[in-house]
Amino acid sequence: MTLWWRDRVISGLLAILALSAGAAAPVAARAQNTMPVAETKAEKGARMHWWRQARFGMFIHWGLYAVPAGIYKGKPVGGIGEWIMHEGKIPVSVYADYARQFNPTRFDADTWVRIAKAAGMKYIVMTAKHHDGFAMYHTTVDSYNIYDATPFKRDPIAEMAAACKRQGIRFGIYYSQSQDWHHRGGGSFGGHWDPAQDGDYDTYLKTVAQPQLRELLTKYHPAVLWFDTPVDMTPARVAPFEALLGLDPGVIVNNRLGGGFRGDTETPEQTIPPTGFPGRDWETCMTINDTWGYKRDDTNFKSTATLLHNLIDIASKGGNYLLNVGPDATGKIPQPEVDRLEQIGQWLQRNGEAIYGASASPYKRLPFDGRSTVKGNTLYLTVFQWPETGLTLPGVQTAPVSATALATGKRLAIRRLPDGLLTLGKPDRLDPIATVIKLHFSAAPVIFEPKIFVARQPDGSYTLKAAEAALDGATAQFEGSGPGDIGYWTNASDTVHWALKVPSAGAYQVQLEYACDPSSAGGSYKITVDGAPTAVQGTIEKTGGWQEYTMITLPGTLNLPAGHPVVRVTPLAIPNGALMNLRRITLRPASKN
Repeated sequence: MTLWWRDRVISGLLAILALSAGAAAPVAARAQNTMPVAETKAEKGARMHWWRQARFGMFIHWGLYAVPAGIYKGKPVGGIGEWIMHEGKIPVSVYADYARQFNPTRFDADTWVRIAKAAGMKYIVMTAKHHDGFAMYHTTVDSYNIYDATPFKRDPIAEMAAACKRQGIRFGIYYSQSQDWHHRGGGSFGGHWDPAQDGDYDTYLKTVAQPQLRELLTKYHPAVLWFDTPVDMTPARVAPFEALLGLDPGVIVNNRLGGGFRGDTETPEQTIPPTGFPGRDWETCMTINDTWGYKRDDTNFKSTATLLHNLIDIASKGGNYLLNVGPDATGKIPQPEVDRLEQIGQWLQRNGEAIYGASASPYKRLPFDGRSTVKGNTLYLTVFQWPETGLTLPGVQTAPVSATALATGKRLAIRRLPDGLLTLGKPDRLDPIATVIKLHFSAAPVIFEPKIFVARQPDGSYTLKAAEAALDGATAQFEGSGPGDIGYWTNASDTVHWALKVPSAGAYQVQLEYACDPSSAGGSYKITVDGAPTAVQGTIEKTGGWQEYTMITLPGTLNLPAGHPVVRVTPLAIPNGALMNLRRITLRPASKN
């Protein structure tokens, strides 16, 4: 599990669950398209074309919350930076006073856009109003905005839109349509804490959210519109917002408006879905450290390698990566974030061909630590760690023409065996983060991926590794290099399984190697063979943390028939956010005594 689960398990998980509930609501009349219902698949494809080519964008969370920067009354407030008003239960009038201190004279739109472009990002999505209700543009709805309420007297959204146009990058806008902790009647996850917030929700939507959305669409013409946290947004409440979208027919809209509105894009947050969203456009949004809005004590920045591996992983599953920066109250993007973005950009200058405009991998699983993408007749293999036994590629049915190291252009040796196995030569220089091999074919590559069967070890045991598991569901996924684990196991309907090659029937003891943070302990599971129940099941006890593994032997035995039985782990209950990080299961012959 990542730090998101350790540090945001309360506020973050609850917010995600709220979003999931909204996404699962009955589908509204315009469920398939944000544009007119008559939009054809080809028309939608044309509208989405630039976005599907982009693969990498910048999210910017910047607002009044940058002033307290995670501190209220001299003490740190838990949770994420932009939620400080909510988490600290700060009264409306007290929080509004931060506007008098907000004078971000170091803000320069062209500098921000240059940072994004140097990182290889193709679009920017910036907060125009977050849940604190403070508008980061010159709205005419009321004076609670950066132009009228602060010494700054400028419109950052207008300046960013102009800078993006000058520098040839798409500009999008984030707008919190439902949650608003400042305006009377605005939605609030968990309810209000200040009588000044009380009022009629429908009146808020009609007098604040809808007119501000009209302003944003007509004044700035965003390429992307990013809604969020649809608290109490019913289909009837969504309908006026849908009607407003027609003011700018080219805009791409996410799936967080609420009321069953599907929008154009799925939006997993702080996680990468194991198989993407086949048939749907999707975009993972993620922080560089642990928070979205600036929080001065959050220095837990992800490494450049982690961020790049995330981008590569997302592209290999057909998605986009929206990576967040959280500028401070002076208008400066923190230097550790800038440094990492610059390093990502340097890698993309050499290897971006494998990312931009590329489609999802034809492989469900690769026999090496890395990912792949495809574009036309070319398969790109992005190798995180070169295998000691050499790079092989199974199931290739199309004749290869050439193989080169993408960064240097140097040709590599190819050997093709009759069974479709390719072996590729090793480049002279390996990239310390990821080495890309460009494999060109005579036609679009056809892959017949062989099924993996776990074979019996010389001592009679079977080792069911996380890296070789088949995953079924929406959240559970393989994470990490080396042995790795099955993590993000937050949905009780998600299962993992292995197919075995068993020469003769027998009984086996089951050993489980796993990790579980104390905050998530208490989940339970069962193990089945070919779908039939067995006596083997258990409850997950805590370990020292998500990366502190323990090995336990489960009570009972597992009877394996001869042939190719499927061993499956199925959750019975996940009461505390996540089941476990599962590294491996070992089946050892049961004693005959």
